[in-house]
Amino acid sequence: MSAHTAETELRLIGKLILEGELRCETGLHIGAGKGSLEIGGADNPVVKDAFGRPYIPGSSLRGKLRALLEQSSGLAVPSELVYLSKRKGQEVRIHQSDRPGDEICLLFGRNPGRMERVTGESFDTTVSSPARLTVYDAPLETDSITPQMRENLDDELTEVKSENAIDRITSQANPRTLERVPAGARFKVRFVLDVLCEEDKALVARFVEALRLLEDDALGGGGSRGSGRVRFANLNLKWRGCGFYASGAAEQQLLLGADLDGLQALACGAELGGKLTE
Repeated sequence: MSAHTAETELRLIGKLILEGELRCETGLHIGAGKGSLEIGGADNPVVKDAFGRPYIPGSSLRGKLRALLEQSSGLAVPSELVYLSKRKGQEVRIHQSDRPGDEICLLFGRNPGRMERVTGESFDTTVSSPARLTVYDAPLETDSITPQMRENLDDELTEVKSENAIDRITSQANPRTLERVPAGARFKVRFVLDVLCEEDKALVARFVEALRLLEDDALGGGGSRGSGRVRFANLNLKWRGCGFYASGAAEQQLLLGADLDGLQALACGAELGGKLTE
């Protein structure tokens, strides 16, 4: 647990900027919702930008990283969860606490106010934490969809996977289709981690932990049926101290063309903290 306290002073020390590739090891489906269903199209289309190109919303990637860290930290249990929203037929539960050193809340932010616990009594908190981690939308690298791949696609950039749900009593098949970005596609990812106090430097390792967890989990829908296996590659990490913004001081290139093993070795090393200076 972080050494943050309620009295920790927050002031920008600098920003860690991580850029690289997210590679699809299997087809990837991040749904656009039923509103975009077209005649003859897939039942479950993927989300696309204004030019019809698939992309990974930053909110989807950020939410998955948060959920994985909550699970690995033992915080995805009713006593640690609150209702983010609660509507009939749709409840969203996330972890939130008023503990100053709660690393999940420090990474992803929290607001003060009344919190309704999933189990136990509701509580009022005045503790707020600005989110340290920003996750940007990840555009598709269209040249990663090669001409050879396009020959086997159902659309210019996507494939359609057919599935069947079988009724356990009648054995009747209920066919459905899932649009996916094909295996081999690459997306450009960008993360920014704000360091607002010395204690924040410990959050870098937790962020990298979330990335490693994702590589052995799944992103998007259909993960338990083979979709959504991803891998990070060609990672570039740089540090911009507050002097970079105030006076044009030089940035530091900390990693270039690394994989997650290299990134984790740096994040967990004792020398990283000394490099993150103003």
